[in-house]
Amino acid sequence: MARPLIKLTIEVPADLLERATTASGQGVTPTVRRGLELVAAGDAYGRLRKFRGKVKFGIKLSELRLD
Repeated sequence: MARPLIKLTIEVPADLLERATTASGQGVTPTVRRGLELVAAGDAYGRLRKFRGKVKFGIKLSELRLD
């Protein structure tokens, strides 16, 4: 099932857009989509970092390395 799309009109600095599209090797739409995905992922990683040192694992690292 396709996700609903929203059409946007945004103003961005021309040099920023040029650098971003050059770096991605893609057009404007895929570059903006990727940027939005990275912002969303950054938020998720930030929430995961809050768990650092608070999660207890039942398996020891030495046991995992035996594989």
